[in-house]
Amino acid sequence: MKLDRKLDRRTFLAASAAAAVPVLAGRDAFAQATTTLKLSHQFPGGTIDEGDFRDRMCRKFALLMKERSKGAVEVQVYPGSSMMKTNAQFSALRKGALDLSFYPLPYAGGEVAETNIGLMPALVTSYEQASRWKNAAVGKRLTQIMAEKGILLISWVWQPGGVASRERPLVTPADAKGMKVRGGSREMDLVFKAAGAATLSIPSNESYAAMQTGACDAVLTSSTSLISFRLEETAKALTSGRGRSYWFMMEPLMMSKSVFDALPANQRDLVMEIGAELEAFGTQGAKDDDVKVEQIFAKAGAKVEQLDEKTLDQWRDIARDTAWKDFANRSSSCAELLKLGEAIA
Repeated sequence: MKLDRKLDRRTFLAASAAAAVPVLAGRDAFAQATTTLKLSHQFPGGTIDEGDFRDRMCRKFALLMKERSKGAVEVQVYPGSSMMKTNAQFSALRKGALDLSFYPLPYAGGEVAETNIGLMPALVTSYEQASRWKNAAVGKRLTQIMAEKGILLISWVWQPGGVASRERPLVTPADAKGMKVRGGSREMDLVFKAAGAATLSIPSNESYAAMQTGACDAVLTSSTSLISFRLEETAKALTSGRGRSYWFMMEPLMMSKSVFDALPANQRDLVMEIGAELEAFGTQGAKDDDVKVEQIFAKAGAKVEQLDEKTLDQWRDIARDTAWKDFANRSSSCAELLKLGEAIA
């Protein structure tokens, strides 16, 4: 009986060891498996060569990640808020429930007040000025704040915006009186209220319906969104952002910090390297659309106008007394960012 018990125990141990082999092999296989990252954005989907440049930029990011990682990283792109609603994406990034998003930074202003610096009226008025932010003190401080909130800035993209109006043009502050306007951020809303307008807070992908139904008289959004959301079909006038604009929005490619930190070092390096490379593509895409939007609206019969320096100064004067002051009073961190931003001429 003792011998039988010894044999039984040996048999059990041998069987257990044999069973452990595929388990360990399975774990090893899992470690070597492809990492799949999900990238969500609100903009219309297309292809890598056609469509909204922001969607194309995301697809290029996915392609380059797959190529340079030799298939170890696959990025799946979900356009048109098909994965989750627009406003939910920022919070999902912070929690690690979403990996990546191409996201208008000030949309997160209700959750992280500092992000409203990404659409501070008349603070950034040109591409040249915007291009200096990333490596300046303001960019480094913003990067630090975002990381503390659980988000990394992968690609810095800035876009000027224009105004699509249902009836009369909105060019000067005086034109805004009595209009219902979608500005795109808390700070823009403060400026328009000071100019005598009522404001509407919606993502740009809801602008068409708002214009079509008359809920909104004028929409401020990027040149690319004016095109992608077909606002020329609802407007009789366009104030273009080409050349200069008091509406310059930061729309970065962002990544969840917890997801990023969990990647191997070589993959983290790839993410940042490719993100930086694609910034030139993003800027050129935005510039091309500044020209294209004027052509599209003019062809549709809309009156197209541009801002002159005197009008831009009028908007800046209002912004300084309203939006800038309000933002600076929200916290010492906001005040610091504004001061650093003002230093970038």
